[in-house]
Amino acid sequence: MAAQGRAREEVLSDLRSFKAGDIDWAHGRAPLFVFKGDDQAHEVGREAFFEYFSENALGAKRAFHSVRRMEEEVLDMALDLFHAPESGRGFMTTGGTESIIQAVQTCRDWTREQRGKPGLRGNIVAPESLHPAFDKAARLMDLEIRRAPVGPDFRADVAAMEALIDENTMMLVGSAPCFPYGVIDPIAEIGALAERRGLWLHVDACVGGYLAPFARRIGRDIPDFDFSVPAVWSISADLHKFGFCPKPASTVFYRDPDKARLHAFDFNAWPNGRFTTPTIVGTRPAGGVAAAWATMQYLGVEGYERVARELMDFIDRYKAGVSAIEGLEVLGRPHLSIVAFGAQEFDIFAVAERLAAKGWLPGLVQRPKAIHRMMSLLHEPSLHEYLADVRACVAAVRAESGARSLLEATY
Repeated sequence: MAAQGRAREEVLSDLRSFKAGDIDWAHGRAPLFVFKGDDQAHEVGREAFFEYFSENALGAKRAFHSVRRMEEEVLDMALDLFHAPESGRGFMTTGGTESIIQAVQTCRDWTREQRGKPGLRGNIVAPESLHPAFDKAARLMDLEIRRAPVGPDFRADVAAMEALIDENTMMLVGSAPCFPYGVIDPIAEIGALAERRGLWLHVDACVGGYLAPFARRIGRDIPDFDFSVPAVWSISADLHKFGFCPKPASTVFYRDPDKARLHAFDFNAWPNGRFTTPTIVGTRPAGGVAAAWATMQYLGVEGYERVARELMDFIDRYKAGVSAIEGLEVLGRPHLSIVAFGAQEFDIFAVAERLAAKGWLPGLVQRPKAIHRMMSLLHEPSLHEYLADVRACVAAVRAESGARSLLEATY
């Protein structure tokens, strides 16, 4: 640390210069990480975040009552969106991983209580496309993850999942959609299995939770995935993805208060008194709460439908453009805005290498090999440029018969 502070503009100038080597996400060259639906909503969310730049959401109950109000209103809007019964309960978190970890912990504690086995080391059964956040949760809680192969349509194979269930299974999981392939698992069928076996069903809608309902409203074929499926007991969904809210903002929901009561941390053997938090973290930015509230208020149902229509129309053009390139094929039938495409005649990772040389950050799938993009309207203006570069890179790889890549798929 410098002995003396530096001038404000000098510090900020350095800060801006640091970005020179970053990927040009603002022009659609990153396949994930940043999401945008509407320029005005982006600005509203940004301004709302800085209105609550200093407040701490840890103090929402005692000090910052406005933060608590906004959090409750965000959760009420989402519970309605996900067709929750009146008994439904929800919590805001800082991200999808935290939402998933808390849902797993709640399920574990509820299962131990219901079965009278306080030391139960349970297992979770899910398709192999399950997000690694569940493995992170399992490592933290000494649980086991059992992954079943997906079907030829890249969706969960329910029969394969059932074959992995035993007396220690506590949770089944389906995704809406899964991250690798962008397809929504057959939640209703997994739900029937969950009911038959008396198991907790969690839906990981971290990616698509705040897009799928509006895509359905505009006439897209979106399978049932939320609390409209009776066996769904919990849902995770990220506001800072396709809710288009500033980071950090995610949500987790439970069908009824009997399960939700086990969600929070509660400790009362401390000299300072009782300590309770609804999240794993204590301190969390109130700006994330305020920005989510402001974004949802600004867009409303009409705004989200408009963004969904623009986004899904763009995705249609993207898939058509990829499919028109000789040798490329889209994996499965993606329901929303994640699209992966591969090739049988050549190494698609060799295409990805050449795209990287042109300034595109390649998203990759390793099984089967594919190029992967999770797109928002950030990517729409560069559609023609991207497809032109893909076409040129494919032609170059095809011209070099046997061209192979040493790239490895990394999130």
